[in-house]
Amino acid sequence: MRNRPLRDARRGFSLTELLIVIAIILIIVAAALPRLTRARMFAEETAAIRAVSVIHTAQTQYYSQFGRYAVSLTELGPPTSGSAGPAGADLLDKELSEGHKGGYMFAIQGNPQGYVVSGQPKQFGTNGSRTFYSDQTQLIRNRYSNEPATAQDPEIGASDKQDASKK
Repeated sequence: MRNRPLRDARRGFSLTELLIVIAIILIIVAAALPRLTRARMFAEETAAIRAVSVIHTAQTQYYSQFGRYAVSLTELGPPTSGSAGPAGADLLDKELSEGHKGGYMFAIQGNPQGYVVSGQPKQFGTNGSRTFYSDQTQLIRNRYSNEPATAQDPEIGASDKQDASKK
């Protein structure tokens, strides 16, 4: 019977124990947060590369249907009313035809000879650490800065190919 009052008085956790558990959880979260941020940024960059590829496919289809390249993303997107046509070919989803997808903003500039696609992160360093450039050659180029990528920048994977050839 003597042990019973001690057991009743010792229900739950002490404040010190709770603070230690909270401190351990915060340390784990602080260690995992940078990796989570990098993984999310990498995923958004990968999605941006895929969006540029989708724009290329849409431009190819647009050219085969209308004999020219689209000069804006809205021409590749859904029609505002009625059926698909040169002003809205319904080749891209609404979000991408408005110039944004995920953490990136996209634009195209068309001319009779071809087109240029550019992709910029909405917030450099948070949504992505690269900008993208491509044209009708369908080679995707990237630049690791917040300045827009150009035709002189390396292809995606070019540095990996160079590193492999050095080995």
